[in-house]
Amino acid sequence: MKQTLLLFCLLFSIGTAKSQDYIITKFGIKPDSTKLNTAAIQRVIDKAAVKGGTIVIPNGTFLSGALFFKPNTKLRLMEGAVLKGSDDIKDYPLLPSRMEGQNLDYYAALINAYKVDHFSITGPGSINGNGLRFWKAFWANREEKAKLKLPSTNLEVHRPRLVFIWGCNDVTIKDVKMHNSGFWTTHLYQCQNVLMENCDIRSPFRPVKAPSTDGVDIDVCSKVTIRNCYISVNDDAVCIKGGKGVDAQNLPGNGIVEDILVENCTFGEAHSTLTLGSECIHARNITIRNCKVANTCPILRLKMRPDTYQLFENITVDNITGSCGSVILINPWKQFFDLKGSTKKPYGTIKNIKISNINVQAGSFGVMEGNPNDTVSDFVFKNVTVTTKSPALQNKYKDVKVENVTVNGAALIMN
Repeated sequence: MKQTLLLFCLLFSIGTAKSQDYIITKFGIKPDSTKLNTAAIQRVIDKAAVKGGTIVIPNGTFLSGALFFKPNTKLRLMEGAVLKGSDDIKDYPLLPSRMEGQNLDYYAALINAYKVDHFSITGPGSINGNGLRFWKAFWANREEKAKLKLPSTNLEVHRPRLVFIWGCNDVTIKDVKMHNSGFWTTHLYQCQNVLMENCDIRSPFRPVKAPSTDGVDIDVCSKVTIRNCYISVNDDAVCIKGGKGVDAQNLPGNGIVEDILVENCTFGEAHSTLTLGSECIHARNITIRNCKVANTCPILRLKMRPDTYQLFENITVDNITGSCGSVILINPWKQFFDLKGSTKKPYGTIKNIKISNINVQAGSFGVMEGNPNDTVSDFVFKNVTVTTKSPALQNKYKDVKVENVTVNGAALIMN
């Protein structure tokens, strides 16, 4: 009996023991915002991976290029800690990756985790992408192309993301500041059970715009919760992705995004608060609730691609207050349109959408006008109060129901 009890206690202590902390300054790494510490920090990560451990960034600023976290490793940034990204793209290797709904070679992020279950990033410190040089290069390239009357894409100027987590389950990102990314801020791809909580995600609109710095991109993932976060970025705050193109639904790297919850968050300036579409083939069971908005963008935006079959279903927007650009925006999205020679005519299907308990000041109520073959069904506005100078809802769909919706104190008008 005693031996059994001793064995149980031993197993319990092993199962509940804290992982070892690997404080990077104990390995000769000094806080110096001008000295590149990529290789030295990576050696600490590799050492921690052997037995399992948490890489700890203490108070101070530490400059680094791409870091690759291994199974059994985590990252913690202490109070006053800043992990600062290099602004030279050569410090981010070109690797098989995922960008804009495509599997392709692209540059590593500052923080990378591939198939690292139970990975976590915790604060209260900061990850700073130091993106100014990348932003300036982006706008210079776009200006030059415009002079030549040529189009430009988001991938022409090579820029790193801040955080890329791929194929990981049971992920936690908590109490951390994520600022000034060169490209997307947080990219989750093929992950399940992710919690982002109490995070502060920002990139500027001025004096230099930080282009395509999406707050959180959720790409072929399930069971993601974003809670108690502040997000203000120069693109979509929360964006549901999953693939694009006329045959996107048949490609193995693409897929559904489902069971997503965004709650108790505050949204500053952005291009939209919640977006489905620019690269999304199927999204379902998406909820945003109990949030505050202080911006000039749509609360819900559905980008309808005429070159992609899209299905958006079971979307709930509930209890949103503050000021915004519009309550709803459904419109064609033709950026980088490409049927790749196909004669198919893709269309979008939108069904079972409920927008309720909204009380906002807005630039306009909204627009619901997708591509000619898109369909909308079971779309409900309920208990919505809006103050706006553009009170009409531009809507071309029949199956849109309105219950207790007032605009400037009168009933909503649908054009």
